[in-house]
Amino acid sequence: MTTDIDDEETIRQVVDRLEKKFPDLPRIQIEDVTRSEFAALADRPVRDFLTILTERAAKKRLRKAE
Repeated sequence: MTTDIDDEETIRQVVDRLEKKFPDLPRIQIEDVTRSEFAALADRPVRDFLTILTERAAKKRLRKAE
């Protein structure tokens, strides 16, 4: 079972990676998008791919914001 600490760590890791890919966007915007995408996926029964799915969805939204 995943804990809140694990979720926060997952979000932080995704934000850190996306911040490098989108250096012109404010970190807070990247974090907001990442949290939104994470929340949309977090209730799924299989959480094994939650990190990669969150990152892909957030990256897609951030590309539109550039």
